[in-house]
Amino acid sequence: MSAEIFGLIALSAICHASWNLISKRAASAGPSFVLAYRLTSTLLFAPWVIYIVWVDGVPWSLPMVAFIVLSGLIHLIYSLALQRGYQLADLSVVYPVARGTGPLLSSVGAFLWLNEQPSWAGVVGMLCVVGGVLLIAIRGNWRLFSQTHARVGVQWGLSIGLLIACYTLVDAYNVKHLSVAPVVLDWFMGLTITAMMMPTAWLRRKTVLQQMRGRWWLAVAVGILSPGAYILVLFALQQGAQVSLIAPLREMSLMIGTLASFFILKEKVSRSRLAGCAVIIAGVVLLAQHG
Repeated sequence: MSAEIFGLIALSAICHASWNLISKRAASAGPSFVLAYRLTSTLLFAPWVIYIVWVDGVPWSLPMVAFIVLSGLIHLIYSLALQRGYQLADLSVVYPVARGTGPLLSSVGAFLWLNEQPSWAGVVGMLCVVGGVLLIAIRGNWRLFSQTHARVGVQWGLSIGLLIACYTLVDAYNVKHLSVAPVVLDWFMGLTITAMMMPTAWLRRKTVLQQMRGRWWLAVAVGILSPGAYILVLFALQQGAQVSLIAPLREMSLMIGTLASFFILKEKVSRSRLAGCAVIIAGVVLLAQHG
């Protein structure tokens, strides 16, 4: 893997961890904050998209439009499934299963659909990252999965992980084979989600404005960092990076977030979470040596 591609993914992971840390400060605003930063990103990135479409041009075709719409639809279903999964099951089960199976299924899909060639370093590195993610997310409490009600969480986690794999593969196909500019793809995906959320938000606009009072600058920050993180990933894929390597490498953000919560937020970090960080680092080293 080239230093340029690794740098893009590392920067993406930092942006991803940063916007998640910022979002915690606006957690009480719930869906209102999601709409706010989606709307903000749509407005802020619009000039860039207009420039690309007007100056560089976009080779529009029926397959391109179809896959852009498909991407937006999968991202929307993913967002709704994530919210529903957290409502019906424990986050401590849904989250690690989704974050662990997402890159795993993405890599398998890349081998089968995109004809990527696996290597021992890539496979072992991917498994290390997945294992590290599980260690960090469940804090070493594996008994969570043995509880009776955990089955619902596992089912939702697997479904969400499958959706992560689906949008990862569709988006990779968009930028690799259909030559869709990363920012154009991400912008239309965000526009789709924003348009779907607006009718409900308009009906409860007073509540939305009240919940967002004093939080708009947080929405602006997340509105820049969230799409920015994903655009960097898409750009790396466009430069020739393999999905089977990029999907697990993106999980560096969880390691960065864990370390940031320790050094910045002064949260206690258990031995299992530190061990998870170490395992992810080992996986990252293996993945960086491949491709």
